[in-house]
Amino acid sequence: MTRLVVPKTYKLFIGGAFPRSESGRSYEVVAADGGFLANASKASRKDARDAVVAARKAVPGWSGTTAYNRGQVLYRVAELLEGRRDQFVQEVRASEGLSKRDAAAQVEDAVDTWVWYAGWADKFAQVTGNANPVAGPFFNISVPEPTGVVAAIAPQGELSLLGVVAVVAPAIVSGNAVVVVADERHPLSAISLAEVLATSDVPAGVVNVLTGSPAEMAPWLASHADVNALDLTGADELDWVDLQIAAAETLKRVRPPDGGAVGVRSLERITAFTETKTIWHTMSMR
Repeated sequence: MTRLVVPKTYKLFIGGAFPRSESGRSYEVVAADGGFLANASKASRKDARDAVVAARKAVPGWSGTTAYNRGQVLYRVAELLEGRRDQFVQEVRASEGLSKRDAAAQVEDAVDTWVWYAGWADKFAQVTGNANPVAGPFFNISVPEPTGVVAAIAPQGELSLLGVVAVVAPAIVSGNAVVVVADERHPLSAISLAEVLATSDVPAGVVNVLTGSPAEMAPWLASHADVNALDLTGADELDWVDLQIAAAETLKRVRPPDGGAVGVRSLERITAFTETKTIWHTMSMR
């Protein structure tokens, strides 16, 4: 008896659930050799709005957790990703046409990226904050706080797993929630990563993953009034200047394309989506 293979339909990840696109659209994801890999949902404008709503709902709880706890949550994601290493190596290899060694290197780099940012969770505030000198009987302290909801375009065409991790991990470690548009041609590892997030300690809505056309969704995310910042790391192929103009209408913070430096881990990636709050407090004269 010949058993038929059941091809997987990779769905969206919104608010901790895996819905199909409300439009009912999907598209074929093909391997590097042109063979069929899977079907993926093609997100619509409505899906993008739903993802922003889920992210906004998650911000107060996630930003209100301790920095130490957020670090532990990110480290847990790394643990689970490491446990499913072979699956991710196979997906990246088939999708991008990489050798087993190169695919494994990308997965290992993704795991290491989660660990690296987890380590910064309870440290970046001390590095980027400051006790400011003032003339008078006052304490003046500056501290970084999350900016809120970050919409991100993941790198397109390569580094399908590492690219998503490189934009998500530094944004959420400070307490932001993220709506990320995955690599359109190679979305499988991004949704598999969403499955890892769904079974980790990351609260629902903190990370939302959309698959489909960045060119279709990016303008709506850039102009959405409830999105606080825009990460255009993977928007090299889009008209990102127009996206900046759209973002300016609602005073969004915008991080421009990286120009190929996608996998570089840096403190700047965290501080790009934080706001500095300065507090004054009277000093006792007794």
